[in-house]
Amino acid sequence: MADVAQLAGVSSQTVSRVSNGFPGVTEDTRAQVLAAMRELGYRPNSAARALRRGEFRTLGVITFSLSTMGNIRTLEAIATSAAEHGYAVTLLPVAVPTQDEVNGAFSRLGELAVDAVIVIMEIHLLDAATVSLPPGVQVVVADSDAGDRYTVVDTDQAGGARDAVRHLLDLGHDTVWHLAGPEGSFAAQRRANAWRTTLTGAGRTPPPLVRGDWSAVSGYRAGLLLADEPECTAVFAANDQMALGLLRALHERGRRVPDDISVVGFDDIPESADFLPPLTTIHQDFAEVGRLCVEGVLSKMRQDGVEHGTTTLVPTRLVRRASTAAPRSGR
Repeated sequence: MADVAQLAGVSSQTVSRVSNGFPGVTEDTRAQVLAAMRELGYRPNSAARALRRGEFRTLGVITFSLSTMGNIRTLEAIATSAAEHGYAVTLLPVAVPTQDEVNGAFSRLGELAVDAVIVIMEIHLLDAATVSLPPGVQVVVADSDAGDRYTVVDTDQAGGARDAVRHLLDLGHDTVWHLAGPEGSFAAQRRANAWRTTLTGAGRTPPPLVRGDWSAVSGYRAGLLLADEPECTAVFAANDQMALGLLRALHERGRRVPDDISVVGFDDIPESADFLPPLTTIHQDFAEVGRLCVEGVLSKMRQDGVEHGTTTLVPTRLVRRASTAAPRSGR
């Protein structure tokens, strides 16, 4: 830094201000200092700067699955939003969701020097008595039923499921079958509960629930079963990937979509508009979820211990495409 100051003809303090992006330096002086940095090959020591400030400009992200589209898109949105705020992201996948693994993940992130943590926790874990997040760490949780102990950001799972079921009922279907996600998933439970409640509220008897695991393969297997149900004219799939497998199975069994069976998905993945037929689905705003997670955890850092227990739900919306229609007369 002293060499840069000597070459640029300024004080070391001015070099420090330029290096840290502080105001109070004229553009000519800033350009002069930056030119000297380039000539000397000088790069600010981020570790030393972090120790001085007590801030590492890095957010840790703990996730229990990178196999689901929702988690991947949420992670992408978090990384994008963090970069806009000048923060890097350190990712730490956790293979087994247990208390020891959670504590170990926080310990490892502490060693990697992060300022706060975002947890993408699709499964039921924080509501278990044996599992909790370490105290003294600023945390925001995405996609979880974390109760009133943590700040939570999620999409409106129940609202999206209600819209899907109501859309099919409004088209004239007597009832709606449901291809649900895995039993341990918070999102799957919310969507299944809303499906059941919406049907009973409309005076319809919910058919037997069919269970998948978010994958297209599980959707295909479920579709083979549903294709043999003569009373099935409408299916709400808990995600688009299972809906994709479902469409294939129905096609192979000679059940036309939407002439014989209407299908609604959930997520609105980019490929859903190119399914055959294009998929009616519930759009989730993953970019907004990621943005709110980052802004939430940065706000908690600035306020140093803001109260826990707030939950923010990002609205969903129905995207109508060609996979849904009124049932054929006589069905």
